[in-house]
Amino acid sequence: MPAGEKPKILIVDDAAENIRILMENLKEDYAIVPATDGDKAIKMLQAYSLPDLILLDIVMPGADGYEICRRLKSDEITKDIPIIFITAKDREEDEVMGLTLGAVDYITKPFCMPIVKARVNTHVELKKHRDKLKQLSDLDGLTGICNRRRFDENMKLQWEYAQRSNTPLSLIMIDIDHFKAFNDLYGHGKGDECLKKVAHTLFETIKRPTDMIARYGGEEFACLIPVTDLDGATNIAEQMRANVLSLSIPHEASSAAGFVTISLGAACIKPTMYAAPAILLNGADQALYQAKRSNRNCVRTCRFE
Repeated sequence: MPAGEKPKILIVDDAAENIRILMENLKEDYAIVPATDGDKAIKMLQAYSLPDLILLDIVMPGADGYEICRRLKSDEITKDIPIIFITAKDREEDEVMGLTLGAVDYITKPFCMPIVKARVNTHVELKKHRDKLKQLSDLDGLTGICNRRRFDENMKLQWEYAQRSNTPLSLIMIDIDHFKAFNDLYGHGKGDECLKKVAHTLFETIKRPTDMIARYGGEEFACLIPVTDLDGATNIAEQMRANVLSLSIPHEASSAAGFVTISLGAACIKPTMYAAPAILLNGADQALYQAKRSNRNCVRTCRFE
């Protein structure tokens, strides 16, 4: 969550009056998104940025709160969003059922707003700390951008999303040209500085929060770009190439230029149930190989028909 931005809460309840009361009492500290049934809530989660907490009624038309909770907890994208049941069902076995399904709390109606606010605050703060710890574990220690493990996780999630939404998924593989020669000539300290500058420049080139740049290994980087066709990915790759060249980092041992340059391979595919993410990785790798064979400091592409 960006600094200064209010935590987002999704309220799912078929009773408009309940939503009104909760919104009125929580809107000062939280950004509230209402949904009047479970199916609408699921669609909203697929279309917009994820909330920090879900307040979920149990008794609703269509899929009830228990079923919605099951769906959310079985989905890799939504499984870590904390859910608090707010319901008129006050039997012990109902509460046990809700907590067993993965909810973090259970509040019965008619609710006491000071208690609701205190519990909401507690679980939002806990999620903030969990997100911070996960973010630290997802970052490359040298460059500060995402690491290979986080890239692999996100590739799986974005592949599944592209399958469901029938949208293109693009990937750019990036390699610093003649980096071993750079290290040999200038030393590993300068090599680390070079990696950090290039990583920062690549990160600054991507604009959307859904796009990801990661250190893939050594001097190689990977950029995952959802809902973008090959032309769009190629444009981004060209911007990356130009931005790195404009750093004007001297590289006297390079045959590509007198400065540090990168080679890039871009590929795009519309994932289907008959394909795996490896096909997109292989396509981008092959395009990168062609860029290296073309005297480097250039972009090459792989188009799947």
